[in-house]
Amino acid sequence: MPSVEQARVALEVVKDAGSGRSLLELGWLQDPRLQGERAWVRLALPGFAQSQQAQIAQEIKQALLGLDGVDDVQIEVGQPAGAAPIGAAGHGASGHGPGGHSQVPERQPIAGVKHVIAVSSGKGGVGKSTVAVNLACALAASGLRVGLLDADIYGPNAPTMLGVADRTPEVEGEGASQVLTPIETCGIAMVSMGLLIAENQPVIWRGPMLNGIIRQFLYQVAWGERDVVVVDLPPGTGDAQLSLAQAVPMAGVIIVTTPQQVSLQDARRGLAMFLQMGVAVLGVVENMSAFIPPDAPEKRYPIFGSGGGARLAAEADVPLLAELPLEMPVREGGDSGRPVVLSAPNSQTAKAFMGLAQRLRSHVLIPG
Repeated sequence: MPSVEQARVALEVVKDAGSGRSLLELGWLQDPRLQGERAWVRLALPGFAQSQQAQIAQEIKQALLGLDGVDDVQIEVGQPAGAAPIGAAGHGASGHGPGGHSQVPERQPIAGVKHVIAVSSGKGGVGKSTVAVNLACALAASGLRVGLLDADIYGPNAPTMLGVADRTPEVEGEGASQVLTPIETCGIAMVSMGLLIAENQPVIWRGPMLNGIIRQFLYQVAWGERDVVVVDLPPGTGDAQLSLAQAVPMAGVIIVTTPQQVSLQDARRGLAMFLQMGVAVLGVVENMSAFIPPDAPEKRYPIFGSGGGARLAAEADVPLLAELPLEMPVREGGDSGRPVVLSAPNSQTAKAFMGLAQRLRSHVLIPG
C-alpha cells in the first residue's frame, strides 16, 4: 500500500494551466489520504480556475491510479481555505428579506483605487472592448495611473488587443488571501480571464461562479495605487453587470452604441438597468459614427446611420461624450496588440479617444 507521501509526490504533476505551478503548492489540492485500495483528495479551486475543474479531476485520477495498490480515487470538492462561498456576497442582493426589508449589501471600495468606471453596451459587436481598451490607454497617456479589468468572462478580448495574450499573471498565496499580479502593458495594469485559460478554451459557468471571479478581479488583484480602473463589461444586462454594480462603488458607467436602431434598442435597456440600480450614467459614446476611407480622409460615410448616439443621450438626459469614427488603424491596432491611441495617435479616432479621456478626467476623475 502506498504512503501519503508517495501520493503527494504523484500529485505534483497536476498543475494549474495558467501559472504552471503545482496545485499542491497553490493549496488547491488538500489532504490526500489512503485507505485500503481507495485514495481521497480535496480539490478547492478559486473562482478563476473553475473552468479547469474537469481536466484537473482527470489528471488527479490518472496520477493516483498510477500508484500500486490504488484502484479507486474519490475527489471531494470544497472551497479554498478561508474563502466565502462563491456568489455569497452580492448575488441576489436586490431581493427582500423577512418583513420586506431590502437586503442590499454595502458596496466595498477597492483598496488603493480612487475611481471605477465601467464601459457597457446593450449588444455585442458595437466596439465596447475597443472603447474600454483605448480609453484606458488614453487616460494613462494623460498622466493618470490606470487599471483595466476585463470582466467579459465569456469573450475576453483585451489580452489580444493589448498584445499580452501569451502572458500569465503571477499568483501568490492561497484561498481567500490569494492575490493576482496584473500584467503591465501600454502604460496600464490589466487582468482578464483570457490570461488564465488556454487559447480557445470556453468558459461555461453559471451566475454564482461568474460573480466569484469578478469579485476576485476586484479585490484579489494587486492593483496598487490607481487613479481609475476601467471595467470592460460583457454585452447585455446579466450577471456580470449585476455583480459589479452590487459589489463596488462606481464613478459611473459609459454606454457604448452604434448609430443604428438595433444597437440603440439594446443600449436603452442597458442604460435603464444601471439607472435602476443607482449607478450614475456618465454619458453615451457613439462608436463607428462614420467610416473615414484611408485614401480620402476628408470624407465621411455614415455606414450605420447617423445621430443615434445623440438621440439616446438626449432621451436619457446624459451627455454625448464622443462620436468615434471608424478607421482602418482601429482594426489594425486591435489585431496587432497596439491600440489606435498608441499606434496611430494622429488618426481622427485616436484624437477622439484623447478628447473623451480628457473630458472624463476633468469632469469626473479630477474635477476642477
